[in-house]
Amino acid sequence: MNVKYRNYNGVLFVMLDGELDEHTAKQTSKTLDDIFATTISKQIIIDLSELKFMDSTGIGVLIGRYKKMKDKGVSIFISNPSYHAEKIFKLTGLYDIMPKIS
Repeated sequence: MNVKYRNYNGVLFVMLDGELDEHTAKQTSKTLDDIFATTISKQIIIDLSELKFMDSTGIGVLIGRYKKMKDKGVSIFISNPSYHAEKIFKLTGLYDIMPKIS
């Protein structure tokens, strides 16, 4: 899993590239936590266009980050979900807490 990011005008853009599953979850969580802790932002947009696979462990990673940032008053949005990610977000109702934006 590759995590790329940039901060622009108080918005943190994060791109997940690869597979978010039990094998990559721990490192991805740590990487995201480190990025979120060191970057001042009002909003986070997570681009999932390059996410090739995500299982329930990956869902847990995203929900965990959502909860941490919600406590800090920072909203998380999803952008460009891959077909696989779109399907999971719709089935699980994740768009209710992390809305999809264009």
